Amino acid sequence: MGRKPTISREGLLDVATEILRNDGARALTIDALAKAAGISKGGVQYSFSSKDDLIRALVSRWTEQIDALLELDQQTDPVALVRRYIHTMRASENAMDSKMAGLLIAFYQDHQNLLDTRAWYISVLAKLEGDSAGARAARIAFLAVEGLLMLRAVGVEPPWNQRLDEIEASLP
Repeated sequence: MGRKPTISREGLLDVATEILRNDGARALTIDALAKAAGISKGGVQYSFSSKDDLIRALVSRWTEQIDALLELDQQTDPVALVRRYIHTMRASENAMDSKMAGLLIAFYQDHQNLLDTRAWYISVLAKLEGDSAGARAARIAFLAVEGLLMLRAVGVEPPWNQRLDEIEASLP
């Protein structure tokens, strides 16, 4: 009978997230994750066969959490959707730490990951379509929030919550 696992796949993702927050994307390796989790490298590779697999799992979990918070559906008003998005970004500020940018850069180097991300953005932007003043304002606000994320990704740290407040205040 095999040894009982001491840490789950989700637990490893939690530890990996802490490594990213504390030390950045370059510090996230299979070896570093194993050491931080107190298990063998083989134990990590049982859950994640490669660093790319680990990165995909981290981004997938992050995306699923954001989608759940957004409660996306076809009937959502564009302004309400962007208000939820702003609220989600504000609530997940720690998860959006600029050190996560390196993770995303590595994630996008895989063509399929890039296609999946494009599909997500296309689906959100489709929900923001329309000629009404509200739909136009929602699109601009969504793009402004994405611009804030890009600034953080390149190491510019704007006053995050203040800028989110300003963006949200621009909505009708």
